Amino acid sequence: MQRLAGRIILLWGWRRALVAFLAGALAVLGQAPYDFFAACFLSFPVLVLLLDGAAGEAGAGPLGRLKPAFAVGWWFGFGYFLAGLWWIGGALLVEADSFAWAMPLAIVGIPLVLAFFYGFATAVARLMWSDGIGRIAATAFGFALAEWLRGFLFTGFPWNAIGYAAMPVPLMMQAVSVIGMNGMNALAVFVFAMPALLAGRRHIWAGAALAALLVAADLGFGYVRLAAPEPPASRHLDLRIVQPSVDLSEKWDASVRDRIFATMLAMSSEPPQKGHEKPQLILWPETAVPFLFTERPDALTAIGDMLTDGQMLLAGAIREEGPATAGGDARYYNSVVAINDQGEIVDAVDKVHLVPFGEYLPFDDLFSRLGIDQFVAGPMSLSAGSSRHPITIPGSIQAALFICYEVIFPQLVGVDVASSELIVNVTNDAWFGDTPGPYQHFRQAQVRAAENGLPLLRVANNGISAVVDPRGRVVDALAINARGVIDVRLPIWRQDTVSAGQRTTNGFVVIILLVATSLIAIATTRLRAN
Repeated sequence: MQRLAGRIILLWGWRRALVAFLAGALAVLGQAPYDFFAACFLSFPVLVLLLDGAAGEAGAGPLGRLKPAFAVGWWFGFGYFLAGLWWIGGALLVEADSFAWAMPLAIVGIPLVLAFFYGFATAVARLMWSDGIGRIAATAFGFALAEWLRGFLFTGFPWNAIGYAAMPVPLMMQAVSVIGMNGMNALAVFVFAMPALLAGRRHIWAGAALAALLVAADLGFGYVRLAAPEPPASRHLDLRIVQPSVDLSEKWDASVRDRIFATMLAMSSEPPQKGHEKPQLILWPETAVPFLFTERPDALTAIGDMLTDGQMLLAGAIREEGPATAGGDARYYNSVVAINDQGEIVDAVDKVHLVPFGEYLPFDDLFSRLGIDQFVAGPMSLSAGSSRHPITIPGSIQAALFICYEVIFPQLVGVDVASSELIVNVTNDAWFGDTPGPYQHFRQAQVRAAENGLPLLRVANNGISAVVDPRGRVVDALAINARGVIDVRLPIWRQDTVSAGQRTTNGFVVIILLVATSLIAIATTRLRAN
C-alpha cells in the first residue's frame, strides 16, 4: 500500500492530471442510478495522495504554491462533472437541426466551469495541509465549502453534491434532516477519504474508529427514525399522478396538440385503480398543457367537464401575462396552475429559479447579436416568478410547489415548505431520455422529503413519477418512459425535523469541527518538528 501511495504522490505532469481525472470520474459511481458508493472510498483517498504531492515551489508566491493543488482538484472535478453530467447534451438533440452545434458547450463546457469549484476546494484544503488525519479534515472542509458555494454562485447548480453519494437508501438519508446537505457533504468526504491514512503510520486506528463511529451513528439514527411509528394522520388525500410520456418532438407541434391534450384528459378521467377512491387531486407534469390558455379558453371548459365535484387539477403550463403598457411585449412564465371543477384557474405558482440558456438567456442583448437563443424549453423566453406561495388543495392542505430543478436547492425548499404540509415537484426530464439525469434528479427530490419531513409528490412527463413519504421511502412510482397513472391515498403527517435555518447552522458546526481538527493537526505537526 505504501509503495503504491508513493507512486501516486510522486506523479507529475499529464500523469497526475490523468489520475485525478479518472478518480473524479470514478466518484460518479456513488451517485444515482449506480449507487456504488464504495467507489468513493477509492477516488477520494487517491485525491488526498495526489494533494500530498502537490506542494508548490518554495520560491513561488502564495498563489503559485497553491497552483498544483488547484490543478489536481480541477482535473478531479472535470472528470467528476464530465462523467456525471454528459447527459445534458441530450436536450440539444431534441431539436438537433437548431442546437446540435452547441453539444460541446453543454457536454464539455459545463464540466469545465464547475471543475473550478473543486479546484477551489483542493486549494483551500492545501492551505491547511498537515499529515495524518488533519489533511483528511482539510479535504472535507474544502469540499464542504465548495459545495456550499456551488449552491448559489452564478445562480447556483448543486447537482450531484458529494453528500448524495452517502445517501443511496432511506436508511442513510435520515441524518440530513438534522445536519442538512452542508453537513452531509462535509462528513461524506471526511469518511470517504479516510482510507488515505493506510498509506502512512499516523492516526490509522483513530481514523478507522472515527469513520466507523460516524457511519454507525448515521445508520443508527436512520434505523431509529425509520422504525419509529408514524404519527396519526391529520387528513388523507386521494390523488392521481398522470405520467403521459409525451414525445418532445411533438410537444409544441400545433398539429398534434389536441391529441396530446385529449390523452391527458382521458388518463385523468380513468376509473380509480382497484382499491382506491376517486382522486380529489390530479397532477400533470411540467408544461403538460401543450398550448396557452389565453389562446384556447375552450381547454379550461374541457378540464372543467372532466373534473367532478370537489376535484382539483394541478397542471404544468406556460402562463401568459399581457403587456404592462400599450405596445409592450407579453410575459411568459413556467407555471403550475390550480384548476377547480368549474374549469376556473383559482391559483398559480410561477417558477422562480429558471435554467440559464434553457428557459432564459442571460445577457440576452449580447447573445442575440451573436444569433444565439436559448437552447431548450418552449417556443419563447420565460420570465422568473417574483415569489412562491403554497397552494391550498382539497382537504385544506397546503402544498409547496417546485418546478423542475428548483427541488435540488436545499435552502430554497427548506425555507418555502416551512408553512406547508406537502411538497409537489413537477418536471419534464424527457429532454434527457433514459440517461442518469432523471435518476439523479429523482434522488435529489427524494432526499428533500426526508430532509424536511414532508411527503413528496413528483410528477414527470416520462418519469420518474413517484409518491415519497416523509422519511424518504418510495410509496409508489412509475418507471422511465412508462405511460400510466398512480392512484394513492396519502396520509398527511409531518415527520418532525429541525428548521431549515437550524440544519444550516448544524452543518456549519460540522464544518467548523473539521477546521478545528485541521488546525490541531497542524499545531501538533509543528510541535513534533521542533
